[in-house]
Amino acid sequence: MAQVAVAPEEVAATGRSSTGHRFQRLWEVDAWRGVAVVMMVVFHLMYDLWAFGGRQDIVLSRGFWFYFQRATAGSFILLVGISLVISYHRALAGRGSSGLFWKFFRRGLRIFAVGMGLTAAVWFAGVGRIDFGILHLIGASVVLAYPFLGYRWANVALGLALNGLAEIFQGLEVSTYGLVWLGLQPPNYVFLDYFPLVPWFGLVLIGIALGNTLYPGGQRAFALPDWGRRFPLNLLRFLGRHSLLIYVVHQPVLIAVLAALGIIQLPI
Repeated sequence: MAQVAVAPEEVAATGRSSTGHRFQRLWEVDAWRGVAVVMMVVFHLMYDLWAFGGRQDIVLSRGFWFYFQRATAGSFILLVGISLVISYHRALAGRGSSGLFWKFFRRGLRIFAVGMGLTAAVWFAGVGRIDFGILHLIGASVVLAYPFLGYRWANVALGLALNGLAEIFQGLEVSTYGLVWLGLQPPNYVFLDYFPLVPWFGLVLIGIALGNTLYPGGQRAFALPDWGRRFPLNLLRFLGRHSLLIYVVHQPVLIAVLAALGIIQLPI
């Protein structure tokens, strides 16, 4: 069962322009990410009830919950592309292009390392496998997307092409786990969290195109009232700013609470 995605808040950073002006966080981006965080927690609550609570009436592989999960994951991954554009243009305004790639490289490497930590934790716990989950995707995308951050329609075209390539990959048979990161799966591949570069990096590229349309230069290209301090948007912004931490801890917390209430029983 694929888990939903999360766009770490560190992808979208505030910054300072060459004139000393400090850029403000865009409340609507944080709030959108916060909505996706809530959706992620809701979906994983349903997953835990299905996996550990004997709720076989909850169907996750099709119907409402399947599309709910896809909408959640799609929101997070689009936000990765949008946030990268905002961060990129603000960094250009603040420090120029000198050393900028390595800033993104280090950022992507940190996120990928957290993903590898989850891979190890799941493997040691013996509860499944995560070979290339959402954090692996985001970490790799932060680095791989760098050459594409200034483009719009080319990214849309490449993103759609990767989606088409995924359809071709589904018809190919491989006998190794070494290409799962690309989107090629061996027979009967079972995973907890799986977001390969094909097709999901394509959605990151489409998010970059959207970001360059809506936030050229890292600023809004449209007028929007300052509603970010109003409830519940301020709460959603808070959740969005801490999405990586919430992603890492929410499942253990959910499982512990459900087990303590006697709603689920964990295998011993």
